[in-house]
Amino acid sequence: MSTMYYESDVDMSVLKNKKVAIIGYGSQGHAHALNLSESGMDVVVGLYEGSPSRQIAEEAGLRVLNTRDAAAEADVIMMLVNDEKAGTIYQNEILPGLEKGNYIAFAHGFNIHFGQIVPADDINVIMIAPKGPGHTVRSQFQEGKGVPSLVAVHQDPSGDSMKVALAYAAGLGAGRAGIFETSFKEETETDLFGEQAILCGGVSALIKAGFDTLVEAGYQPEMAYFECCHEMKLIVDLINQGGLSYMRYSISDTAEYGDYVTGDRIITDDTKAEMKKVLGEIQDGTFARNWLLENQVKRPYFNAKRRIGSESLLETTGNRLRKLMSWLKK
Repeated sequence: MSTMYYESDVDMSVLKNKKVAIIGYGSQGHAHALNLSESGMDVVVGLYEGSPSRQIAEEAGLRVLNTRDAAAEADVIMMLVNDEKAGTIYQNEILPGLEKGNYIAFAHGFNIHFGQIVPADDINVIMIAPKGPGHTVRSQFQEGKGVPSLVAVHQDPSGDSMKVALAYAAGLGAGRAGIFETSFKEETETDLFGEQAILCGGVSALIKAGFDTLVEAGYQPEMAYFECCHEMKLIVDLINQGGLSYMRYSISDTAEYGDYVTGDRIITDDTKAEMKKVLGEIQDGTFARNWLLENQVKRPYFNAKRRIGSESLLETTGNRLRKLMSWLKK
């Protein structure tokens, strides 16, 4: 079982005289910068020249520099930029000002685990990965709560990298909820697998297959959308709140019986075998190689799939129906 830490286990003083540079100001970036700043840490935000986020960050009361200058004056540099861009940004903007004993931090292990960023042996390499989107990391902090976080150490020449990672995580508010120790390898491979097989790839394919099955059988696309897509949130919220047992307790007995007699007919041994192949391709670097190559050739497959998906009957039906739902956040 993973080692878990709370606020009482963390020595916040290890960051007292260290400057933290947050590279990027997107979903995670804004939460990290604001939470750490309000936790009493010395924070600077690093952005590329002309970034539209500069004004937003400055209006929030944060100090903003270009990426290279922010990284050069910091002791702890948190990379919160897209996986496929991080290697180039590190090489061109971070590395020139990196000094012995600095800490390079990540919220996802992709670039370290797959060798896109290879810091020198005298650089500390850590991970602080909140298990929630940035707006939740921010809102929970503001409410005096926190989002659980993962921490890991890849290189530790200074001997205190785990203490620094824990203090950073606690500064985000994670110490109020729970901080779990992991490794770059474990976080990267489980995260990619979860996204592909379940959370994004698996769920998207399941919704689309159910929608198409009903429409092809002659049912109205609106009915198919409600049953196969819209109500997914209701079920996932119940699972999120209390697990599968709570979801089954909350639904009708008819629905629960349908769960037991049908689920294994949809997710079969063949499905699980394919999941194992997906995991193997993540572990051996096949997925990472393909994704990095896709970006080198300007994403032709990615962009085509995105366009085709947005034009599908499922999406156009959903767009129409969601306009009738005034309670949905736009």
